[in-house]
Amino acid sequence: MITNSVMKNANTANRLDRLPFSKVHKMALAVLAFAYFFDFCDLNTFSYAAPALVKEWGISTHTIAFITSASYLGMFIGASLGGWFSDRFGRKKALVLMVSIFSFFSLLSAFAWNPTVLGVLRFLTSIGVGATTIIASTYISEFFPSSSRGKYQALCITIGICGIPVAGWVAKTVIPMAPWGWRCIFIFGAIGIFFPFIARKLEESARWYEARGQIDKANEIMKRIEEKVVLEKGELSEPKPMASIQTNIVTSVPYRTLFKQPLLGRTVVLMIMWATSTIAIQGFGTWVPTLLVKQGITIEKSIAYVTLGTIGAPLGALLASQISDRIERKWSITIFSIVIMGLGFLYGWAPLPMVIVICGFLMHMFERTFSSLAYTYSPELYPIEARGSGNGLTYGVGRLANIIGPFVVSFLYSGYGYLSVFLFFGSCWLVCAVTIGVFGAKTRQSNREEVGLVNKEVAM
Repeated sequence: MITNSVMKNANTANRLDRLPFSKVHKMALAVLAFAYFFDFCDLNTFSYAAPALVKEWGISTHTIAFITSASYLGMFIGASLGGWFSDRFGRKKALVLMVSIFSFFSLLSAFAWNPTVLGVLRFLTSIGVGATTIIASTYISEFFPSSSRGKYQALCITIGICGIPVAGWVAKTVIPMAPWGWRCIFIFGAIGIFFPFIARKLEESARWYEARGQIDKANEIMKRIEEKVVLEKGELSEPKPMASIQTNIVTSVPYRTLFKQPLLGRTVVLMIMWATSTIAIQGFGTWVPTLLVKQGITIEKSIAYVTLGTIGAPLGALLASQISDRIERKWSITIFSIVIMGLGFLYGWAPLPMVIVICGFLMHMFERTFSSLAYTYSPELYPIEARGSGNGLTYGVGRLANIIGPFVVSFLYSGYGYLSVFLFFGSCWLVCAVTIGVFGAKTRQSNREEVGLVNKEVAM
């Protein structure tokens, strides 16, 4: 039961933390997993279509680099603005809007008639893709219990990440059918357009309302959630009392707050983590199908090898669900960065079918273990009132870094060959490992919300 003294303040963190896992949580996982599924699907559709476009339109690797870079610029804008939008207008509203945006422009991509138009449409698609990832991870960090949010973040990604191999198998089936077969992969990615109907039962973040001082709305949401859980699980225990009451409400914070103490160091570390890991992960996922074709492997075999490798992705996210809340995230992120670096060297050194499939499988597996951990780690470093902005900006900078990544890959491959590309990816992973291992903050033991940190130390 909720006592009157508790109801005077929303106390959402403690009320949510003491809820047993129920249908409410399952529903939220299903809705968010749907968003993640098509988010990851649309993140990779162009990489599957690119080899076919090389033949149909005769585009060069430099043109592929331009389109890929435009996509990363879109993801930077989407992540940065999407995070800000979610801080200002709410997590749910932002999520519905951004999934609708990337689905709509993915559908239009199927009707592109030249590389320029396709590049513009992929840019617009990527605005929604970049924002969706950030908003969904922010929502999870505020809805699920702090002691197990890493597990549920990873489980959600485990389901969502299946969009990568599914998209691969769809591409493998439809692309060889006809010269226009590549268009079908973009239509498949547009199925996310139905998300607004699926998300109707998803509650807004009660913690977001509380951080904005809208206690009544936070209490309304918590009452609905608690009533559903009581019907399923029985009477609830009393939540822990609030450690302190926030009196100085800041409904939104400017971006400059992220570059002031106590958030400056965390912002810089996360920017480096996302920039280096995203260049390596997205560079690998985007370029490998085309590079294998350049090495003399057929389009069908290239897509098949890459798709077999992506089967490891859901397993990697599942692995993260088992270790995320048991091992300090700072150290697990560091270790997996080093492991992926080693696998990447082997992949580039011996481009044989067996090596491509096995190393590709392990790389996709551990990359998704890494990213699942990072999606949980990143929002934890910011207080609620700056969480969407901080999470979005740092993640977006990672996408922005990829504007130059494709040109570096094109330059290295043209001038120094296949192996040099993978040495470059490995160097990115090394920088990521050193940055997090040396300068990254610990989060698992404390699991602190830090509500009011910005209010007290920055906004005064």
